[in-house]
Amino acid sequence: MNDVILHAHPTFGVLGILASVWVFVEALNASEANRSRVRVAAFVVTACMLIAWALGGYGYTVLYAPEKAIILAGPWPWAHNFVMETKARLFFIPLILALYLPIAATANIARSRGARIVVMAAAALIVLNGLAIEGAGAVVDYAVSAGFVHNGITGAQ
Repeated sequence: MNDVILHAHPTFGVLGILASVWVFVEALNASEANRSRVRVAAFVVTACMLIAWALGGYGYTVLYAPEKAIILAGPWPWAHNFVMETKARLFFIPLILALYLPIAATANIARSRGARIVVMAAAALIVLNGLAIEGAGAVVDYAVSAGFVHNGITGAQ
């Protein structure tokens, strides 16, 4: 079950990023015809980011301690001390934007250029922050593998 949680966390993060791209493209081509799709996509972003946040929080508080010890004993302790700690705090930026996105998407972005720019900016920032956070997660994951090798640990943990 823990593996499912650990894999579902980044999966929902990526789905949230992809849904943010969807929002951006729909807003870029805003019309009365796609007004409901923008709203649906914005809610998909919110749902995916909330699920990623919940799974990540559970993973960090319940499952991460052994990996943290391996990272800190390995050749890349900075992967926890800097990357993971930064990642854990930066996630609030796309989470807050994802919570705001459905609110901003209620405006008629086909008629309001300002509202369209706000929706596109929020979606773009979710994408950029999300990609940075995904990259940070990859660094932390690699640091665990490097720690296993460095400490001579074999087999799955």
